[in-house]
Amino acid sequence: MWALFGPLPIPHRLYTICNMSGANVFRTMREQIADRIRNEVLSGELPMGTNLREQALADRYGVSRAPVRDALLQLTQEGLLEAKPNCGVRVGGIDEPLQPLVIKLRQEIELFALEHAIKRLDDDDFDALDKLVEALRAACEKEDMSQVIHCDMALHRYLVEASGVSELSSVWLPIVSRMMLHYSRHGSMMESHHEHAQIVRALRKRNIKLATRLLLANIQ
Repeated sequence: MWALFGPLPIPHRLYTICNMSGANVFRTMREQIADRIRNEVLSGELPMGTNLREQALADRYGVSRAPVRDALLQLTQEGLLEAKPNCGVRVGGIDEPLQPLVIKLRQEIELFALEHAIKRLDDDDFDALDKLVEALRAACEKEDMSQVIHCDMALHRYLVEASGVSELSSVWLPIVSRMMLHYSRHGSMMESHHEHAQIVRALRKRNIKLATRLLLANIQ
């Protein structure tokens, strides 16, 4: 049953390397279902407006309705899904006028995280970030949108959690999830790999000014 859901689309900082090496990490059924649905929404497999039925999802994943219900509630709170009275739950979106505000909020959160993280990152962290950059490169070369989003979010979440600021990732996640619904800024996917590789190189050199400039350019 646990193998049904595959690797996590947004691995926790402490789990990132374990997941990339193929080791099993315990996740609750709710978390696994939420990860699976989130991945399908962000990759476009479940497009905006798609209605999600608890029983249909439970049958699809071979689970009871309870963890599906909890997963849908979590994703609704993250902003990926919308719940309306008498209409059930459906894949949401973001109004165009809100996009600049969402971008600004994400930039502020990640710059705050960067200022704290750069003092804490060690060689193990940089090895982990290098592996994420390499995974992103492989996904970009294959033009695998689902995996590109997976790696992109994992890398940024790593930095957010590396800040050591409790609960910061819970503030960041709903914002970045909404932005990832519009993952089409780059003319070539390899541009995404190049931008992230530059950010990690700047962090290795402890060049906060360059890392800040590169991060702001990446979050658009």
